[in-house]
Amino acid sequence: MSVMSSATWPAKKRAGLAAFTLIAAVAAILGALLAGPAPVDRWRVLHWLCKPLATVLILLLAWRAQPALSTRYRRWISAGIACSLLGDVLLMLPQDLFVPGLLAFLFGHLCFLAAFLGDSRFAVRPRWLIAAWGYAAIKLCLLWGSIGAALRLPVIVYVVVLPSMGGQALARAGMFARRGDARRGGARRAAIGAVLFMLSDSLLAWNRFHAAIPLSSLWVLSTYYLALWWIARSVQRDDTLVEAGAAQ
Repeated sequence: MSVMSSATWPAKKRAGLAAFTLIAAVAAILGALLAGPAPVDRWRVLHWLCKPLATVLILLLAWRAQPALSTRYRRWISAGIACSLLGDVLLMLPQDLFVPGLLAFLFGHLCFLAAFLGDSRFAVRPRWLIAAWGYAAIKLCLLWGSIGAALRLPVIVYVVVLPSMGGQALARAGMFARRGDARRGGARRAAIGAVLFMLSDSLLAWNRFHAAIPLSSLWVLSTYYLALWWIARSVQRDDTLVEAGAAQ
């Protein structure tokens, strides 16, 4: 049994939110690129204000998406973005809060993984998970000598969890695409976001532990915001039919 949803969010409001998110993200990136060596300047303050603001706006996109895939999926995705917001704040502060920031993002990835497991078995298509773990293992090997002893354990845990989330997102998208499932569009968007998250994390890790990347803030933040955006967009169904019980 299905009913037609009347709780759709007007397209103009979605477009407006997208525009404000883009402005905040661009401002955050410009602030990071143009900040000087001083602990505080106007560009750094712009970055501090707009970096979390962009994430808050993406969180709003996920929370307000209608019709949602399910209430459960929306809650887990929103929780993951909220954890990412906490990680944003911790990593941008002048203090060295790398490990707390890493833990915040770790819990975020666990939330995303929980969302993806709501309608797909873990490793439903194992090759995607194996590929994601393989990529993460290669990256860890390349960076291992540059990672301090105190950071190695939390980094290892993170390197297991992040590709688990990414691999599951890819496996889920592949499963739905093969079945011709109505959820395949949202699953595809989640998979794009998960892959972009892995790319952003790789750029951040390479820049922090191995060698400076020119314009690193541009590449790290642009891929990060795109990752969150696509994951948030996966909350909304592509059709206007809400299955009875889907919001349970």
